[in-house]
Amino acid sequence: MLLLEGAQAGLSWSTILKKRTRYRKAFDGFDPTKIACYGAKDVQRLLADKGIVRNRLKILAAIKNARAFLQVRRELGTFDRYIWSFVRGSPVQNSWQTLKEIPARSPVSDAMSKDLKNRGFSFVGSTICYAFMQAVGMVNDHVISCYRHQELRGS
Repeated sequence: MLLLEGAQAGLSWSTILKKRTRYRKAFDGFDPTKIACYGAKDVQRLLADKGIVRNRLKILAAIKNARAFLQVRRELGTFDRYIWSFVRGSPVQNSWQTLKEIPARSPVSDAMSKDLKNRGFSFVGSTICYAFMQAVGMVNDHVISCYRHQELRGS
């Protein structure tokens, strides 16, 4: 998910959703062990793949991030435990009245971004981290009138 959020930076999310299947194939099923071993030939292969966003910096970031991801796993046991520690293991439950209230970042995404960068990740600015948090369910940003808000709140 973090790879896709980084790829989406500056683009519409629908663009990346349409390319998600191709991304999965191009990046070996999102296997971080395989991606971490990518070299110059793989970068050239990805730059030539019209089914993904062909941005050298984003491709290099995906490889760098796979290596940093594996390092986090070695150090902390699981990436899941690490990333969820930013919200103390439980989704943040917001109560927005309107879509305009939903922020693009938060103090938690600021902290996540800073820590990820310190661990060697790139393309993980606070806005990307917040979008990641929304996508994986770390934050419930459905407006309170949305049926999903209550479902995700668990009440």
